[in-house]
Amino acid sequence: MDFLRITQSPKLQGEVQISGAKNSALPILTSTLLSKNPLKIHNLPNVADVNTLLKLLGILGAEHEKFSANHIYIDTSGVKETKATYDIVRKMRASILVLGPLLARFGHCEVSLPGGCAIGARPVDLHIKAMEKMGAEIVIENGYIVAKAPSGLKGANIVFDKITVTGTENVLMAAALAKGKTTIINAAKEPEVVQLCEILQEGGVQIVGIGSSELEITGSDGELLDMKDIKVIADRIEAGTYLCAGAITNSCITLKSLIPHHLQAVIEKLEEIGFGFEIGEDSLKLLPAKKLQAFEVRTAEYPAFPTDMQAQFMALAMQCEGVSSIEERLFENRFMHVSELQRLGANITLRGNIASVSGGAELKGADVMATDLRASSALVLAGLIAQGETNIHRIYHLDRGYEKLEDKLISLGAKVERLREE
Repeated sequence: MDFLRITQSPKLQGEVQISGAKNSALPILTSTLLSKNPLKIHNLPNVADVNTLLKLLGILGAEHEKFSANHIYIDTSGVKETKATYDIVRKMRASILVLGPLLARFGHCEVSLPGGCAIGARPVDLHIKAMEKMGAEIVIENGYIVAKAPSGLKGANIVFDKITVTGTENVLMAAALAKGKTTIINAAKEPEVVQLCEILQEGGVQIVGIGSSELEITGSDGELLDMKDIKVIADRIEAGTYLCAGAITNSCITLKSLIPHHLQAVIEKLEEIGFGFEIGEDSLKLLPAKKLQAFEVRTAEYPAFPTDMQAQFMALAMQCEGVSSIEERLFENRFMHVSELQRLGANITLRGNIASVSGGAELKGADVMATDLRASSALVLAGLIAQGETNIHRIYHLDRGYEKLEDKLISLGAKVERLREE
């Protein structure tokens, strides 16, 4: 098993290219189950989660060919299997995204209840209730969601009690082939959801309200879509993580191939801390701060501050003057990185879903363990400023969502090595 060794690094400098968004690539890949034609997907991030989903699609009968590390040709016309087995689904919660398109296309499917990061309950009941509203009969048997819609899915009014990104995406894909109109109330507005809407629209599906909390989808009544080639949008969470790497070392770095307005909440918080920016059409230059001010963060759904950036900002708070407050409102177990940061010397206190971080503590390298994808990146950031060496174990979490992390950090001047456990 690999681990990362990070040595206290000097100020960073240079440019880093941002990869395609993992959280957009996953629903895009499952949406190809709705396509009657093969297509190309460009800017696909070469990360473990994407490769896991490609493996699942292959088991179902899809064929794909990589013509470079980040570009594939995919053909789902040969899909006949409709069971997504536990062995593959347990590795990644996003595998639940095959439920909507498989059910819509074939009228039946079996999807294992998912696994993935241990950051608290993320129940799939919202997905199930939505499919039932669209006419599906669903039971849970032996750990599988067994869904049937022998007469096809029908348009319905879906009101989500809680905003759910994957729930919105699943209903979007199911509604694309359903009969009649489906309305989603309290839909997620994340850029990744917007891209999925645009892709389905280009494939012939009429969608009204893209980018809003109310979506109206007119289905094709079972006819597969004429989908076009796709370029995955830039990963706003990867971009935010590198901004935090520059910020925690108070460096001047430039990010390329990204969409700056997707990072508005992150940019505004960094400006509040004291950093400046030069913003281009597809680039961001981080300018060092004279002094790092303490801050408050409350995570919420897009366009508010993203939960996937909470851990990285907790690491950054350790360099700020005064006490910063971080409130996690979306997931109940997403502070598991706190104990690992404390091993490095961080001064953090927890009270329920609020973390208070006292800046200025002297950090010293130690052996720490990644507990989930974004927690892993917080440990990387802390390792950049901790005295001596920090060894981060279980970095398979990192590999789920960051492409060539150590290579990109090294290109900026960070001292990072990937090593094998003895």
